[in-house]
Amino acid sequence: MMHNGSARKIKPAPPCSFVVFGASGDLTHRLLVPALYNLAAEGLLPEAFALIGVARTEMSNEAFREDLRKALHEFATRKVDEKVADRLLKCISYVDGAGDDEETYKKLGAELERVEKARGTEGNRLFYMATPPSAFRPIACALGRAGLAREENGAWRRLIVEKPFGTDLESARALNRDLLKVLNENQIYRIDHYLGKETVQNIMVLRFANGLFEPIWNRQHIDHVQITVAESLTVGRRGRFYDSTGALRDMVPNHLFQLLSLIAMEPPARFDARAVRSEKAEVLEAVQVLTEAEALRDSVRGQYTEGRIAEKPVEEYRKTKDVRPDSTIETYAALKLTIDNWRWAGVPFFLRTGKALESRRTEVAIKFKQAPFAMFRETPIERLAQNFLVLGVQPEEHISLQFNAKIPGPSIAIGGVDMTFRYEDYFDDAPSTGYETLIYDCMIGDAILFQRADGVEAGWRIVQPFLDAWKEKGGDGLAFYKAGSSGPAEAENLIKNNGRAWRTLVNGE
Repeated sequence: MMHNGSARKIKPAPPCSFVVFGASGDLTHRLLVPALYNLAAEGLLPEAFALIGVARTEMSNEAFREDLRKALHEFATRKVDEKVADRLLKCISYVDGAGDDEETYKKLGAELERVEKARGTEGNRLFYMATPPSAFRPIACALGRAGLAREENGAWRRLIVEKPFGTDLESARALNRDLLKVLNENQIYRIDHYLGKETVQNIMVLRFANGLFEPIWNRQHIDHVQITVAESLTVGRRGRFYDSTGALRDMVPNHLFQLLSLIAMEPPARFDARAVRSEKAEVLEAVQVLTEAEALRDSVRGQYTEGRIAEKPVEEYRKTKDVRPDSTIETYAALKLTIDNWRWAGVPFFLRTGKALESRRTEVAIKFKQAPFAMFRETPIERLAQNFLVLGVQPEEHISLQFNAKIPGPSIAIGGVDMTFRYEDYFDDAPSTGYETLIYDCMIGDAILFQRADGVEAGWRIVQPFLDAWKEKGGDGLAFYKAGSSGPAEAENLIKNNGRAWRTLVNGE
């Protein structure tokens, strides 16, 4: 959580080598290199630092550095200072080889020994899997066989795993088992870049550092919660991946459940990784696991057809490259969940996520119960503003509160007002990728923002009935929506049948 107005001086991370598998890929170029540059610019990378890229492509160290320099200039979130860039790039080297080839790890081991002597990284190693999920297990097992991840002589060894972590409950359990044969739980950092966003981190601060919210953060005062991750982008060139994954697998067990757990968790006994992650896992364990019949009743899955987004024509999902012409994979998912504990009994949580929607918006909206309005008989209830606390994550990071106030004038007339706090108005942070905090936290060994094995499995346990029910139904029950719309009408009915309504995606009202 780094901004220029910070009240405390943040120390640079300890000496370490940062090994990136999949170093020639999109994630490295678009996000990791700009994030590392931002850390270097903030003085948070150690002087004793080395970055080793590992990928199949044959390339010299010089060619790799030049490739990353180009990527930095293309994807940087701030003006590039060439002195900082040069300092970062001189720390970079490259190892070519396949992730399942033992020879790759011999070369990597030799390169690690070289840079540890040359750069003084003290044997600390951070391995980052910026690879397709199918490579997670083979790479981790190969690191184990080569002894590269074994902690010794006081040096730490850590592994960052990207999402998706498994494709269902069984595969997530199997992946956890295999990783834990090589590493201890405290060495594994399951990353979700949503948790690198300031607004998401601020949920804990908002809840637990402000006495005015905690007394009303419960079923007595909250009517329902809406969690929205809407994207205006189509599937684009990710047809092969998306048609075997779908919106539910891609977004719900990770991004949406991270937001849900931060909103719904109990206050941790202390602000450390063990306590925070235990409370997050516990609240996910308390989410009611539905039968397949209940899952069909409390969910909607949709797929976009042709339409227009920002005046540009969009072809239907089934015509996307590498997508089956009769595909029944969902590009939109909406769920109703309930939490079986004292705080949240009877409070529905409505989740929705989709591709090719009318606008890009990620937010958590907490709807408070209406006050009794007997004294304001002249104002119809439907004209009163709804009391929402809205935590906006994308495209703008903000917190807003909607409530009723008297309209100026001699008579008692009531109107809705909105108080909004925007990060950019108060803090002079440079734009970031969302990965800076996560990489820095992993380097210093702070796992608060990373998922633990039990939390991952609890998330898959919740979505498994939906996966099973939708698979069995196939095309039966799949709804359709126009690209550029707010989603399928069936999703409106899902929340309407529960006496509520979705917030609009365009202006957040």
